[in-house]
Parts: sequence; structure tokens; C-alpha cells
Amino acid sequence: MIFEEPSTRTRISFEVAMTELGGHALYLKSGEIHLGVRESLSDTARVISRMVDVIMARTLKHETMLGLAAAATVPVINGLTDYNHPTQVLCDVFTMMEHTPPGKRLEDLRVTFVGDATNVLSSLMHICTRLGMHFSHAAPKKYQPPVEWRAIAEENCQASGGTLTITEDVIAAVKEADFLYTDLWWWVGQEDQIPERRSAFMPKYQVNMELLRQAPAHCKFMHCLPASRGVEATDEVMDSPQSIIFDQSENRLHTEKGLLVWFVYPRLKRPSPELRAFHTGRILSFLDARL
Repeated sequence: MIFEEPSTRTRISFEVAMTELGGHALYLKSGEIHLGVRESLSDTARVISRMVDVIMARTLKHETMLGLAAAATVPVINGLTDYNHPTQVLCDVFTMMEHTPPGKRLEDLRVTFVGDATNVLSSLMHICTRLGMHFSHAAPKKYQPPVEWRAIAEENCQASGGTLTITEDVIAAVKEADFLYTDLWWWVGQEDQIPERRSAFMPKYQVNMELLRQAPAHCKFMHCLPASRGVEATDEVMDSPQSIIFDQSENRLHTEKGLLVWFVYPRLKRPSPELRAFHTGRILSFLDARL
């Protein structure tokens, strides 16, 4: 597990998942290994691949993840980059399935994301439209997703039957939402933009009880965490009966288990009965000769 920045859910969920599956996880934080510094990224990926069964990385730049994946000879799982957060949104869809309103299918669900076009927004928009769901994003124009992200989502909709809506009208966006999702308004490296971003989002795009009441009564509130309580969402919303944020967090563990089994299990080398018997015989002979 390679981390270029601190993590709570991703680090704990992957480490516990690997342990509970009977394996072992190594936690490597920034500065503990060469990651494109004093050694090429390619060399690092190839060396690590000789010693482990799977690499999970959380990198600041998406290009770093692509470089690891290109050079590694074992599966590389994207634990987050500045572009996307796929493990989080797999967990989110799993959580939505647990809380789907009676009578609705996955394809019927309406998901509204309020706030900045973060890496979570990128992945959530893409997975929802890929699965035929109806996805809306409400934000000021400056903080809406770039055309490249929209193009992927629109292509998904054509294939799946899902829909994509990008709007500044937050009230309209939440009117039919089954799930209302938000994330931080600024990320690593954007600290100098905090006053400007607060001014752009507050109070119109803050998820508070007034906004939540504009959604259907069954609407559930979601947040990938960590959260700036009282900023993008109020305590009243986050701790309300409609909030499923801690179900999301727990489901990271179950999602990571699924990912590890899916990618690692088919690659495990299993000795034939003949080879196992051969080595068992050699071991017993060695012990008999010395005991």
C-alpha cells in the first residue's frame, strides 16, 4: 500500500481486508520508498511486483498511478488520485443498493451531487451513468466538471440509458433525488483558494436541513468523508436519520475485500497434488534424518 498523503478509510479498509482474507499488507508512506525520486517510477513498480501479489496506491497525481500500472506486473488498484476515486464509488453504489427505496431498481435511482467537481464527483458521475442511473450535479459554473469528464458520462448514458444533468439550480437538482451526495469544497493544493470557494458555495450549495427538505422524504445523505462539518454539510444533516455516511465508511472494508479477491485469487499459484506430495516427502525425510 503506497500512500503519498495520509488516509483513514482507504488505509484501514485495505489493511484490515487483506488481514481478514489471511494475507498481509505493507503500509508505505511518502518518503519511505523511491517513487519517481532517485529511481524511475518504472523501476520501482517492477521491483515491487517481484515481491507482492497486488499494489494499492493513493497518489497525488493521476499520471503517477498510470505509470505504476504500466510498469507493474501485478494488479494495481487505484486508491485515489487527483482525477478520480474508483474504490470509493464502488462502495457508494454498494451502499445505495442497501438503501434502495422499495420498488426501485438500480437503473431507477436518482443521485444528486452538490458541490465542487472533485475526484469523487468524477468517479461517481462515471459509475452512475455507466450503470444506467440518473445523475445530477449542482454547482456554480466555474466548479462544474470539465468537458472531458462530461463526454465520458454522456457516452455512458447513450449505452446504458442513464441521464446526466449539470446545473446551477440546486433546488431543482434535489427535487427527485434518492441520494444527495456532497464532498469537500477544496482539496490538497487548493488552500489558497479557500476564501473564493467559500464565497462561491456558501450558503446556496451547503447541504443543510433546509436543502434536504427540498428532496423526497426517503432521500439519503451521503459523504465520502473526511468532512468539514458546518461547511459543505451541517452537523444536523450529517447526524440525521437520513444520513448513511457511516454505512458508507464501513462498506469500504467489504468493497476492498471484494476487489482483493477479484484481482488476486485468480493469480494465486496452487501446487498440484503430485508436487505437494513430492515436497511433503522431502520434508519428512529431512526431519527423519535429523530427529
